[in-house]
Amino acid sequence: MSSAPPPAPPPAPRNPPRAPLGSRTPLGSWALPALRALFGALRTPAESTEPLFAHAPRPWQRLAPYVVAFGFAVSLLPTTTSVLMGDYRLGGAWSGALATAQSAPLLLAVTRPLQAWWIIFTADVVGAVLLQSADGIAGRSWPWPPTVIVGYVVLMICLGLRASRRTLLAVWLATGAAGFFFELISQKHSDGSHLLLTVLAGVTLVVTAALRERGDAQRKLVEQENISEAERARRTLLEERARIARELHDVVAHHMSVITVQADSAPYRIEGLPDPAREEFSTIAASARESLAEMRRLLSVLRSDGTESERAPQPGLDRVQQLVEATVRAGVPAELSLAADLGPVPPAVDLSAYRIVQEALANVVRHAPGARTRVSVTSDGDRLTVLVVNGRTEGRTSPLETTGTGHGLVGMRERVRLTGGTLDTGPLPDGGFRVAAQLPLADAARLRHADPAPTGSDSGPKDSP
Repeated sequence: MSSAPPPAPPPAPRNPPRAPLGSRTPLGSWALPALRALFGALRTPAESTEPLFAHAPRPWQRLAPYVVAFGFAVSLLPTTTSVLMGDYRLGGAWSGALATAQSAPLLLAVTRPLQAWWIIFTADVVGAVLLQSADGIAGRSWPWPPTVIVGYVVLMICLGLRASRRTLLAVWLATGAAGFFFELISQKHSDGSHLLLTVLAGVTLVVTAALRERGDAQRKLVEQENISEAERARRTLLEERARIARELHDVVAHHMSVITVQADSAPYRIEGLPDPAREEFSTIAASARESLAEMRRLLSVLRSDGTESERAPQPGLDRVQQLVEATVRAGVPAELSLAADLGPVPPAVDLSAYRIVQEALANVVRHAPGARTRVSVTSDGDRLTVLVVNGRTEGRTSPLETTGTGHGLVGMRERVRLTGGTLDTGPLPDGGFRVAAQLPLADAARLRHADPAPTGSDSGPKDSP
């Protein structure tokens, strides 16, 4: 049984279907999306509806756009009506309507320039169509009368200060396309005013957009500088607190060591101590040693590169005399008034008082070189008072640093806050500067029988902590 032969394939068409025009030419592949994007830009107003110059520092600057827009609207309204009626001999009703539609929206352009452009542009196009058949068009500017050009340029200023680049490009292209359209339909009446308006509109949009973007860039720069300054101040504060914590390690470690030694030696110093008490003292000593080890680990976390010298014992008020002498050798005539009997001073207060004097003298050397300076440290039993006053310098001085790498005033505030005291700093009427700190001596009574914290040498005044 034989099988039927396979069917023959269909003949190829002589004229294959052509691809759409947009897929065959590079122009069609991007022209339509570009036109859609530009038309979408004309329908998308700016997000902000704030008046122009709304953030100007002075009230008259914020009011200026309204005054200018009102002045042009009031002057163009009767002028346009008179020109359309007297020169072009257009009907009074049409002249009044066109003049109002071309002038009044300038007030709207202060807050919503794109919406005002739609109204004015539509009125300009309608006016060009009506003027084509007017009796007095011969020898007159067409399609854009002089009043239209003036109002349109004012509108471009408002639009350039608010709209995006894409919107400005779409507006400029629409302006040029409208003028080119009227040039094609009536070359007899056209006098080239469409080219003048296109050029003026383009230049105005470019200049105003550039000014706006420059102002935006300056505002962003100022905002970034403020953010950077805040971050710098925060970083300075954190660095100063970390340094104070590292410096106080010696003070706390000393007390922990005393607790360990006392707990370990208690069973040998106290006779007849019961076994539970011995175990309790042993537990206390072990806990103190463990806490001391944890403090050393914490110190290694807080320690930054190049701070190995901070392992040395911290200075105190007994080193203030050497600090003042080093300042005198640096060229600052300084004198010290240190009370002979300050009484017991807590180690934290002792260290803080020394650092406050050190930072104050460093500021004098840096910002008021040669100024006579007086350092006073007194105590009334409850509070330790540290006073550093410098006079006016004859030479040039630099502004006192409150942030940055100096850490002077920041360090003083943190040290005073640490001890629960108060700090008063500020310029004097004669041009000098004063630093007054009061540090409480709350633990003075208890410290009468306690060992003092270890102190060490210091290398004189530093730039700042």
